[in-house]
Amino acid sequence: MPGLQARRLAMLVHPAINLVGSLGDPQTNPSTQQDYERAIEDAKTAVGGMATMNSKYLFPLQKFGTVLTTISGLHPYAKLAFGLLDGATQIILAQTTIDDSLRDLVAKISQVFEFIMEKDILSDIQLTKGTIAQIAQVVHEAAKFVNNYSSTRHFWHRLGRNVLTDTKAAVDRYNKALDDLMLQFRDRAARDMHLNVYGIREDLNLDGMVYAAGVGLNTTKKCLDGTRIEILNAIIDWINDIDVNAPRIFWLHGQAGKGKSAIAHTVALHAKNLGVLGSCFCFTRVRQKEGLQGKLIPTIARDLVDRDLRLRPLLVDAIASDRSLKETEDVLQQWQKFILEPLSKLRGPATGNVVMVIDALDESGGLTTREDILDIFSTRATELPQNFRILLTSRPLRDITDALQGVGHVRELSLDNVPVTSTRGDIQLYVAKKLVRQRDIRDAEVMEIAEKADGLFEWARLACEFIRSHGAGETAKERFGDLVERTSGDWRTLLDGMYDIILSDIIAKRPRTLLRFHSVMRQILYTLEPLPIPSLNTIRQGFSSSEDHYDVEIVLDYMAPLLSGITDHSTPIRPLHASFYDFLTDRARSGDFFINKLDIHCDLALAALNVMHNKLCFNICGLESSYLCNSEVVDLPERIKQKISPHLSYACRFWAAHVQETSFNSGLAESIRLLFHSERVLFWLEVLGLLESLGGTYSALTSTQRWLEGKRKNGQECMFLGFQ
Repeated sequence: MPGLQARRLAMLVHPAINLVGSLGDPQTNPSTQQDYERAIEDAKTAVGGMATMNSKYLFPLQKFGTVLTTISGLHPYAKLAFGLLDGATQIILAQTTIDDSLRDLVAKISQVFEFIMEKDILSDIQLTKGTIAQIAQVVHEAAKFVNNYSSTRHFWHRLGRNVLTDTKAAVDRYNKALDDLMLQFRDRAARDMHLNVYGIREDLNLDGMVYAAGVGLNTTKKCLDGTRIEILNAIIDWINDIDVNAPRIFWLHGQAGKGKSAIAHTVALHAKNLGVLGSCFCFTRVRQKEGLQGKLIPTIARDLVDRDLRLRPLLVDAIASDRSLKETEDVLQQWQKFILEPLSKLRGPATGNVVMVIDALDESGGLTTREDILDIFSTRATELPQNFRILLTSRPLRDITDALQGVGHVRELSLDNVPVTSTRGDIQLYVAKKLVRQRDIRDAEVMEIAEKADGLFEWARLACEFIRSHGAGETAKERFGDLVERTSGDWRTLLDGMYDIILSDIIAKRPRTLLRFHSVMRQILYTLEPLPIPSLNTIRQGFSSSEDHYDVEIVLDYMAPLLSGITDHSTPIRPLHASFYDFLTDRARSGDFFINKLDIHCDLALAALNVMHNKLCFNICGLESSYLCNSEVVDLPERIKQKISPHLSYACRFWAAHVQETSFNSGLAESIRLLFHSERVLFWLEVLGLLESLGGTYSALTSTQRWLEGKRKNGQECMFLGFQ
């Protein structure tokens, strides 16, 4: 352990020593005297701030683990609280050193554990678990703050904030909250809490409640260090504002390519490091058919429950009182029952403002799908507790603008109004980093790219990808020259022009090449949920034409500048930016690269049914008993991952949706008949149950029935299945 501490100390001191060495003799170089003195002070601060954790702080935390093993017969809610406390001890004990500015906070946490382990406190656990849960929540948040302090301090320093002031404010909030809770416990006020032994259910399970996976924080999308300083500072100041009249919503908007999502993910990461991230939900155009707008509020609710265990029994109670809520698509009812009512019943001190990040609302669907969500944001956001904040990003579409512009509780910032000269420096930093290994790209080229980007970060990213992708026989400088020459004309838009340049470079305009490009991209754009390359290949084998039975890598291996998941075959393939989807699906903009639907939905429906025919089987996950609930199978997630492939999961959930988009096809009707005239229909239902997707079964059956009935009425050949 001493060796580890020495290495950490060296990591802090080393930069200051390097700076001192680079300054030369201050006596012979007076202009550097101030920097020299500052470097010395930095080194002293580094040494002073890396004090070893005092054993007197650690002992109560170490002892708690032993005490925990002696406690039995706890109510599930108390178990959750003690589990959270135990997790906090592991976080703190893993810190071999600690910054001086956090010493008071760690001492307070230690004091809390001593308090909890007092004999009379432990004997009252069952009666006072409500307050214990509140203490556990604050301790856990404080422990995460300690654990992530290095990243948080770096972020504050990068934004030019007063690190000591911000740190002291956070520490003071945690310490005050813990003092208040311990006082409350001693006064036995906890016995009168809303959350008492009679009001908390034994079953705290939320299985079956809708949750959207894969829509959360993505740290790879955050802003480059040193960029977007002014905007990030404005958002952080808004988050930290303790004024009760502070706007609940910060609406950040701008046209495609302005960097809205990067800012959203940066703020979400910072909030997570501080322990104040309530939820991060990112819409994407390629998942519109999933109806993510109906999963937004349930997902936020479950994220809030995961962050604050005190909310779990309140949400469980709401669902137990009305089980139809688990699958309701009524957004207004979701908001009331899943968010407002549980939060209104929450007791205990707030240790800071809770941040919810909702990115790319404009990609949630059409006008009708957003209408209720916008109504909530524009009229009901003020019903949230005063310490809740919603960061919302979108393009300035008419319906979103009409709903949010000029609303008193919405603070608005348009990236379109930020002067290009203000963002040019940020883009220049970005380009310089991306092209740092291109030896023939100098400052002049970097500056020209930043200037041509005209404030569009996405254009700059694509330009860097184009220059870096030079092959044998050409240089990065020559690629730069091609880029400058081909973007100097009268392009329809900067982004459209860049997409045309990159695709023309990748896809030769020969009939066979274009045909395969169209086929593969058609599959990607019209698949209702993004799939990884192996699953795309498996599904293609079920397409009606044998000419389409080739691997998608023949096209996708060259598409990394435009699509995610190319190098990692476990990652779903999707456009890196929504504007690429818009470009490809607009003939006037994309020309030879235009992607139309043709009969893709028929191919995808046939392929899905083919996958189900080949892959469905009895007891697919090898469960020991069919009488167990999903929640009772401890390793069920791992079994599902091993036994139910992404393409089988997709096929079971979306085959009927593709059927609805097709014109009549006798082969497709026959495939449907084979499914429902065999035992595989039972295996299909089993998979949906394992995936917690049974809620869509009724819709799949009735919509397929209507599709078949409609074809028969039109005199077309089909075999009506009689689902009634």
